[in-house]
Amino acid sequence: MAQAESLVNALKNVLKARGITYGQLAKGLGLSEASIKRVFAERSFTLERLDQICTMLGLQISDLARMISTEEPVPSRLSVTQEKELVADPRLLLVAVHALHQWSLEEMVDSFSLSLPDCIGLLTRLDRLGILDLLPNNRIRVKVAPDFSWLPGGPIQQYFRAQLRNDFFNSHFDRPGEKMIMVSGTLSDEANAGIQRAMNRLSAEFLSAHQQDLNLPLERRNGSALIIALRPWMPEPFMQLRRYPSRGPNRD
Repeated sequence: MAQAESLVNALKNVLKARGITYGQLAKGLGLSEASIKRVFAERSFTLERLDQICTMLGLQISDLARMISTEEPVPSRLSVTQEKELVADPRLLLVAVHALHQWSLEEMVDSFSLSLPDCIGLLTRLDRLGILDLLPNNRIRVKVAPDFSWLPGGPIQQYFRAQLRNDFFNSHFDRPGEKMIMVSGTLSDEANAGIQRAMNRLSAEFLSAHQQDLNLPLERRNGSALIIALRPWMPEPFMQLRRYPSRGPNRD
């Protein structure tokens, strides 16, 4: 009974980390929210229902079991060494990112200029790095926590920031599927904190949509990125005209 409770708690932690509510889970399973809440409260999961939920989350039941095992802790971040090795090889980074996004070997080969042996070789390197397990029949099981994130200011974030400057913002954001909003004003510390909470909710909604759409065929999904930024900031020419120094940092 204790193991069953631990398994359910692990499942709750996955939902919380991905910002998925009982209501969203119920909608994805075609059930009422009350039914889902009752199943969790009573821990009355059938194996079929547990498998349906795991499939929706891009997990296997064995992944939940691994999460509650004290013998194999699941990291929420990679090491600097691991990130450096990924950045050093664009193809390895490509496969790592898409594996973490729950892509299969077949989907990677169909979508990118990678031969089947090359892709298997890259996945094998990621296995040796401890980022994933390459299972029989070339199935992929990632070895990171549901709330995984790249190291703040680490090699991966530095790499993607450079790509953002050079490529992401090189657009008018007026094509289908594109949108950019920029507003400015003066905010109190309390208002700033409130906006940051709203940003966190939007980020969780994005990740929830990503997980739910994993059930759709690949041709119906597009690689997408959401960037939300908020900071005390003023253009440099304005800064040079300030009479008083800013209360906080305005430049990186």
